[in-house]
Amino acid sequence: MINLTILGSTGSIGRTTLSIVRKYPKKFTIIVLVANKNFLLLSEQCLFFKPKYAVMSDEDSANKLKIILNQAGSLTKVLCGNKEIFQIISISEVDQIVCATTGIAGLPLIFAAIRQGKRILLANKESLVVSGNMFFKMVKKYNAQVFPIDSEHNAIFRILPSEAKKKLGFINLKRYGIKNIILTGSGGPFKNVPINQLKFVTPKQACQHPIWSMGNKISVDSATMMNKGLEYIEAHYLFNADLKEIEIVIHPQSIIHSMIRYEDGTIIAQFGIPDMKIPIAYSMGYPHSSFFFNPISIDFKKLSSVTFSNPNYSRYPCLKLAIDACREGQVYIIALNAINEIAVEYFLKEKIKFTDIAKINRNILEKINFKKPSSLNEILEIDNEIRQITIKFIKLFKT
Repeated sequence: MINLTILGSTGSIGRTTLSIVRKYPKKFTIIVLVANKNFLLLSEQCLFFKPKYAVMSDEDSANKLKIILNQAGSLTKVLCGNKEIFQIISISEVDQIVCATTGIAGLPLIFAAIRQGKRILLANKESLVVSGNMFFKMVKKYNAQVFPIDSEHNAIFRILPSEAKKKLGFINLKRYGIKNIILTGSGGPFKNVPINQLKFVTPKQACQHPIWSMGNKISVDSATMMNKGLEYIEAHYLFNADLKEIEIVIHPQSIIHSMIRYEDGTIIAQFGIPDMKIPIAYSMGYPHSSFFFNPISIDFKKLSSVTFSNPNYSRYPCLKLAIDACREGQVYIIALNAINEIAVEYFLKEKIKFTDIAKINRNILEKINFKKPSSLNEILEIDNEIRQITIKFIKLFKT
C-alpha cells in the first residue's frame, strides 16, 4: 500500500491522480489532501477518500470545509495555512507527494518535500525551472526521488536507458549515445489562425485546448506555447541537456509525446493516447507500473496522418522568449516566469489582449538586472519584485 499526499487535489492533475486511486484502492491510500479555496470539491474528495488531513490555504474556505465535514461525521482533520501544510509534509507515513499546484507558489512546499527525502511526482514545472540546478542539488543532498509527470518529460524518462533514469539532473547524455531530446507540442488551439487575427482571441477561446483538458493558466500558456518554452527549460535541468541537445517540433496529433535521437541516427519515440492518467500512474507505481490498465490504445490502422513541423516564432514569440531566457540564465528564467504569470492573469481578466502577453514579457525582460540567487529566499525575492514591476507596467501599458 502506497500512502499519498496530493498538493493541489482540486486542480486538473490532482483530480486525475485521485481517479487512479479510486480505481486501485488496494494499492493507494490518501493521507493528506491540500487545496486553496475550492472547499466544495475538497469536501467531496474527503468524504470519498477519507484522508487523515485536509489542508486549505484560505482560512474562510477551511472553515466552510470544516462545517461540511463535521455535519457529515467525517474524521478528517481540517487545517489551514502554509505553516500547517509544511508540518503535514513532514509526516513519516507518507511515501509519495504529488506536486500538482501551479506557479511558483508551490516552490517552498516542494523544497520542504525534498528535505523529507520523499518520492515527488512533479507536475509543477515552474518550481523546477526557476530554481534550476539548486533543485537537483537539494534532491541529491536529501536522497529524494523526482518523477516528472508532464507527458513530454515522463515520455523521455520512460525511454531513457535504465541507468540514466537514476541520474536525473546529472545525466551525461553523450555517455549514453544520445544526440538530442525532441519535445513535441500540439501547437495549441490557434496554430492555423492568421497571425494578424490573434489579437482578437478571447480568454474562453484560449482555454479550449484541442487535445488536453487543463486549468486556465496552463491552457493559455499552451496557446502561446510559453508552456512548451517552460518545458524546454525543464528538460534542460531534468536531463542535464545543453541547449543544442533539445529540439521542439509541432505535432498536432499529440500521440508521440517525445523522442530521443541517438548518435547513430536512430530515434526512439513514446507513443500513447493523450491521457494524463498514463504518466501519473507510471510514476506512482514505478518500477512496477504494469498495474495500470487503460482499455484505450492507439490503433495505427485508423491514423490518417502523423505530422511534424518547426515552430514559427512569429506565431509563438513566447516560446522564443523562453528559449532565450534559458540561454541567458536563471535570473531571466525567474523573471520571465513571474512576468508571464501576471500577464496571463490580466489576460484572463480581459484587461489585456492575447498578443499583449508576449509584448509585456519581452518589454520587461529587456530591462531586468538582478544578481543570480543563491538561496530559495533570494529566488522568491526576485520573483516578488518582478511581479510588482509587471503590475505597475501593465497599468500603464497601452494595448
